[in-house]
Amino acid sequence: MAENSLDRPLLVFDGECPFCRAWVDYWKRLTGDRIDYAPYQEVGARFPGISPEQFATAAKLILPNREVRSGAHAVFTVLATASGKGSALWAYQNLPGVAAASEATYGVFARQRSFFYKATKFFWGIPIEPETYQVSTWFFLRALGAIYLIAFSSFGVQAAGLIGSQGILPLADYLDAAYTTLGRGAYWNLPTLFWVSRSDLFLKAVWIVGIVLSALVFLGLNWPTLRLALFLLYLSLVTAGQVFMSYQWDALLLEAGFLSIFLGSSPVIVKLFRWLLCRFIFLSGAVKLASGDLTWRHFTALPVHYETQPLPTPLAWYIFQLPGWFHRGSVGFLFFVELVVPFLVLAPRRPRHFAAGSIITLQILIFLTGNFAFFNLLTLALCLFLYEDATFEQPEKILARLAPQTGAAGGSSAPRRQAVFPKVFAAFVLFISGFVTAGELTTIRWRPADAVIRAIAPFEIINTYGLFANMTTTRPEIVIEGSNDGETWLAYEFKYKAGDLSRRPMFVEPHQPRLDWQMWFAALGDYHNDPWTIRCMARLLQGTSEVLALLGKNPFPNRPPRYVRALVYEYHFTTPSEKRATSHWWRRELKGMYVPPLALRGQ
Repeated sequence: MAENSLDRPLLVFDGECPFCRAWVDYWKRLTGDRIDYAPYQEVGARFPGISPEQFATAAKLILPNREVRSGAHAVFTVLATASGKGSALWAYQNLPGVAAASEATYGVFARQRSFFYKATKFFWGIPIEPETYQVSTWFFLRALGAIYLIAFSSFGVQAAGLIGSQGILPLADYLDAAYTTLGRGAYWNLPTLFWVSRSDLFLKAVWIVGIVLSALVFLGLNWPTLRLALFLLYLSLVTAGQVFMSYQWDALLLEAGFLSIFLGSSPVIVKLFRWLLCRFIFLSGAVKLASGDLTWRHFTALPVHYETQPLPTPLAWYIFQLPGWFHRGSVGFLFFVELVVPFLVLAPRRPRHFAAGSIITLQILIFLTGNFAFFNLLTLALCLFLYEDATFEQPEKILARLAPQTGAAGGSSAPRRQAVFPKVFAAFVLFISGFVTAGELTTIRWRPADAVIRAIAPFEIINTYGLFANMTTTRPEIVIEGSNDGETWLAYEFKYKAGDLSRRPMFVEPHQPRLDWQMWFAALGDYHNDPWTIRCMARLLQGTSEVLALLGKNPFPNRPPRYVRALVYEYHFTTPSEKRATSHWWRRELKGMYVPPLALRGQ
């Protein structure tokens, strides 16, 4: 090889340096045959214009036109020939100060190669594998299809009783009131397909179509238009669902579902999923400390949580009985996962895998002790993007098996095209989500960013998060009763929430009984703050079948009662001795009246 015979760029490196060899092997996988590589010990004599000392100090990229680039400039030029890796070279050549800073940083690495080889081995492992995500993307899309299927099915079987024409909060009344107040602005502020039709038939059609499309995605149909349709359908239900669809996992599903539309367009979309997971987990921990809640600060929150959470599982009763040191240690683990681990989500391969394992462990523990709908499953699905293809055993065989079905959703091994839109979209998401996150934890505000946040808020594509910032230390429960004479009162039994003292807490996840959940929130205040409770009780007086279907036991099967009222009890888990003596999982104390006796006009 003579200097003037190069037909492609040649990167000359120190072949005796293990740090250099490790990264050169990685770059070879990225650049393929677009770049030649050779140690200077073998080819240095063919380039007499460059001394051995210069070769040993910094890598040299020799171009076919005899131009020589050195150090960071050489590395960035090499990487620019790989798909999606050109931004560093652009910044080097166009942004003031970047070139000088890059060369200074390169010099530090060059002088401390032994240390950085050990760091590379610790953080990435040797050999360093290119990050591709076809396998993770394939599994994530099927998991997303399954979670959409659960979400549509779970809400669908409750929709008529919650927001149908005979439901507690009819969507037609809600949209009519919004249009009266906002005019045409209601279309933007309440984005929903139900502006087309507010009928019960259309409501049923929306969630049934959602189920069908979810099943298609789960079965492997990876059209971005399908994922767009699912996002719009679920957004329509969330908007129309009012208080019954206002949970953080609904927002998380919408944000993840929106990002999924762009999967396969660029590797940067995978990074946005990681950023979403990082924000979601970190904010869940940060708000606990920022709230000033003493149970979190004193590490006493978890035993309280097991007893007072909306729908505990049977295992929650048993864990509640464990000693204080276990609960304090559990809070410490939770804070570690929610405050430290999120930063590892954005780290290199091995710390990122540790982050995945930690988050998965926490989610499994939450799943076992509380019924939080599809929240845990969705978080586990997001963790898939913390694993690259090389993580899996024989990824080539898996990829070969998946190749016919992967299509445009193949993820970050995709194509060499330098798509502009994904990068602009990523910049927008990072910019806005950064302000949303800062706004949750600080008083930092910037008017233009706030205006954009307000404008896109109805679509829930970039959200703020933070679960259980303030721990509820008591468990008030609303018990609705009916009577025909105003003297003898019989209780309505809900399907899942605490009521009958001897009924064991149940596993109901990933289904979410939204009326049961909302009753838990209502019990923390009064009916003036939750007027929908009066609407619910009115439907019981009317004997509305759609609402009665949401309950577990109707003590008036033949005709509705003349009166209804709501009492508030404070519930506690029983002790093991109390449970042995009474077979009760709960004990309770009457606290007072929540809603005084009501009757329909004219009765």
